[in-house]
Amino acid sequence: MSEVAETVSDEARAMTIADAGDARQFVIFHVADEMFAVRLAEVQEIIRMPEVVRVPLSPGALEGLANLRGTVLPVIRLRQIFGMTAVEHDDATRVVILDQGRPVGLVVDRVANVVTVESDRIEPVDSIQGTVDNDLMTGMIKASDGTSMVMILDAGKVVAREFKAVSKAVKQALSGGAEDRKTIVNADDASDESQLVSFEVAGQEYALPIEQVQEIVQIPEQITEVPNTSSHVLGVMTLRNRLLPLVSLRDMFGLPPQEVTDANKIVVVSLSAEMSVGVMMDSVKEVLRVGRSVIDPMPALLARDGNLGEIQSICRLNEGQRLVSILSSEKMFNSGDIRAVLDGREEGDRAMTEDGVGTSSGAIDDEEQFVVFRLMNEEYGVPIDAVQEIVRVPDELTRVPKTPDFLEGVINLRGVVLPVVDQRRRFGLPTMEKNDRQRIMVYTIKGVRTGFIVDQVLEVMRIPASVIGPSPDLSEEQQRLIRRVANIEKQHRMILLLDIDQLLDGKELSAASKAAK
Repeated sequence: MSEVAETVSDEARAMTIADAGDARQFVIFHVADEMFAVRLAEVQEIIRMPEVVRVPLSPGALEGLANLRGTVLPVIRLRQIFGMTAVEHDDATRVVILDQGRPVGLVVDRVANVVTVESDRIEPVDSIQGTVDNDLMTGMIKASDGTSMVMILDAGKVVAREFKAVSKAVKQALSGGAEDRKTIVNADDASDESQLVSFEVAGQEYALPIEQVQEIVQIPEQITEVPNTSSHVLGVMTLRNRLLPLVSLRDMFGLPPQEVTDANKIVVVSLSAEMSVGVMMDSVKEVLRVGRSVIDPMPALLARDGNLGEIQSICRLNEGQRLVSILSSEKMFNSGDIRAVLDGREEGDRAMTEDGVGTSSGAIDDEEQFVVFRLMNEEYGVPIDAVQEIVRVPDELTRVPKTPDFLEGVINLRGVVLPVVDQRRRFGLPTMEKNDRQRIMVYTIKGVRTGFIVDQVLEVMRIPASVIGPSPDLSEEQQRLIRRVANIEKQHRMILLLDIDQLLDGKELSAASKAAK
């Protein structure tokens, strides 16, 4: 994420103001062939064009959200607001950050200078004649030669026009439904089904019960080796101020080593309330919801084999064509061995405070757990308890006539007809060719079980509450769907957090429900 490249200079702020006050000092900038000005008192700073996160269902003028030293910054394209031709950003592009009760950035082509203007050179707004909407101006600065002019921008009106804030009452009304969702999830959990997280190691598919999987994270850049440990122990990593032992399932099962790539993931497995271990897998495949009737105990003859003791049962899918070995975390890991690994790094545990916050009690920040997925180039998160399961996109979906454009069709999911929504199309994003990375994430929305196609499921992660904040009020529809943003500054990531209950409105839910019948 780009750091601040420029700020309004102290010299500019110290310019002679005379008796007219700050209103006579302006920052001048170019947008296309026009020159504009904003009051210096409204300018917080000026920065180079930062990396931005695109937000679906937001006003067309929104460039995206940027990270400004831990603060979520909406960035607005002035060219779009003024109806000017869009251009690629270059080295001269700047973002003028205004203080509008919260920081808001305006993308300009080039910043010219900071000037002090005599009051007799400022003309009223009704004297402006041009292509720019006069409602967004407060006046005009005449050049000393009388032949050119600079339009004074009403920054407050620009922001108010593009970003209509949603009232607290509306927010509170829309925030309902969490308890209903929880009830639905718990009702499903009570059924005769099991949820499994499946992954692949050396071409074989394994799984763990979802309740044993705390989260799924990327391979860290730094793994600290621990001497005098078993060969399958990779070492320890720091995960939110705590040490996490890491093991390789390949080494544990005596499989040949393989070069680590971006596909490898760490599955964090819970051994007890106080102890967890990270297991490196070749790749994570999907979340399965399977009937217990297709889960068989490990055959007794094989169960006696010490090499297969870690496998507690076999799941038969696709009429037995796909076998998934369900692992037993209790048999895989000895708590005493894991404790020994941690004790071997006890001093490092005291010293390591990756985020710069250490406490003698070892207390960690409150956290929320999300499934993170990708759409186009952006990352989105949904609460893990809202995700019923994650499945592959089948080769064919059955189209349903007279349904909304974003309803891709229906699929048969273990005897139940499931309506499937194209999440890209629902958000007004360009469609993409079907590929092996796509997944269907299944949610229950107000009683209607619905699948949403996403580009790729990235990971399950715990996000500290301290980095989660409300999303800017960009539009009513966006604010309803994306109420919060996780701004993880240390990882240079901004994750848009979705409200599952608002993904479809009443009419859309009705259409999805009818399609499933």
